[in-house]
Amino acid sequence: MSVLKKTQPMSAGEPAKALWISTFAFTICFAVWTIFAIIGIRIKQELGLSETEFGLLVGTPVLTGSVVRILLGIWTERYGGRLVYTLTMLAAAVATFLLSYATTYMQMLIAGLGVGLAGGSFAVGVAYVSPFFPPEKQGTALGIFGAGNVGAAVTKFAAPFVLIAWGWQAVAEIWALVLAAMAIVFWFTTTDDPAFRARRDRGVASRSLLQEFAPLKNIQVWRFSLYYFFAFGGFVALSLWLPRYLVGAYGFNLEVAGMVAAAYSIPGSVFRAFGGVLSDKKGARSVMYAMLAVSAVATLVLSLPAVTPTSSAFGITPAVFIVVIFVLGFFMSLGKAAVFKHIPAYYPESIGAVGGIVGMMGGLGGFILPIVFGLLKDITGLWSSCFLLLFAIVAISLVWMHLSVRQLERRGSSAPVVAAT
Repeated sequence: MSVLKKTQPMSAGEPAKALWISTFAFTICFAVWTIFAIIGIRIKQELGLSETEFGLLVGTPVLTGSVVRILLGIWTERYGGRLVYTLTMLAAAVATFLLSYATTYMQMLIAGLGVGLAGGSFAVGVAYVSPFFPPEKQGTALGIFGAGNVGAAVTKFAAPFVLIAWGWQAVAEIWALVLAAMAIVFWFTTTDDPAFRARRDRGVASRSLLQEFAPLKNIQVWRFSLYYFFAFGGFVALSLWLPRYLVGAYGFNLEVAGMVAAAYSIPGSVFRAFGGVLSDKKGARSVMYAMLAVSAVATLVLSLPAVTPTSSAFGITPAVFIVVIFVLGFFMSLGKAAVFKHIPAYYPESIGAVGGIVGMMGGLGGFILPIVFGLLKDITGLWSSCFLLLFAIVAISLVWMHLSVRQLERRGSSAPVVAAT
């Protein structure tokens, strides 16, 4: 039964206000979370960092922002999303502002740990937004919220101009002040979610940690996590890897490769909202089947070698590669929304914990996969080896999902209608 059925009545505009303010806040959080993608380049030059040190610096916020999601998700269930979201933004803002005063590599890594809190806000937002909407609208709501991923593009487009004009420290300070201002606006313009209000008003005691983590013993949660590892983690990884791939495999110049990567990132984030609408109308399971099937074909095609003027004719041309990679990104975005449509449907009482672990695994995918892509290139010498890895992940996910669905059908047990239609 949906948490919403146990909650108090809401004013007509309350759900919409909570959704749009949360989405705007998440957009700013995501812009802060990816700040090192731009300022890290200047820091690398100033400190003379090696490629490994640079990779660790850029990856630290991604790693910490992923790992902290499960804790923030549980805190949201206990203390309410309004409070946890506000405090998370303020803590990330302080860390980002202090980053501008860091002078050594170690100081910057420590600051990066705090900057990573901004990425953890995703788990807070999912647990906060979900109870405002009935099950048949949660896919659309969470899809719109997840479109805040577009904040990464905000940083990619705006931060270079600030950096050139005033230095990388100004980028950190301005982004921190904007995030702090957003935290204040969020606190004064939103209300506690209806599920938390009902628990507070009825004096319901908080569940123990064992109760909070109980759903994580269900293999289904880890199956959802694998889906999100590919859909979100793979999407983030490709956003980071594409410039290097296009330069190395096809000989693109860096400027063009960067523009293609940015063009890949923006629609892929925005279409997540469309994925939420489809999940509500067609069923999240149907969307997941389509996402995994198309992704399997796309990654298999992209595993072919690149055709260049100096290579053999067998393989795919740059034009074909760009078309297929955009198709892949589009379906990944649909899948990101479909995964989170499942969570409030199957685990309405544990959205924070389950959403936190699924979000954590997706974030870890964005951290781990680019590293593995590089290792595979070094070992095999093949640029396209990264897509062979993604194909393997998709194939395992598709087979696992199909076997699980068939098992449910044999048992005669029906999954929640909103997720299984």
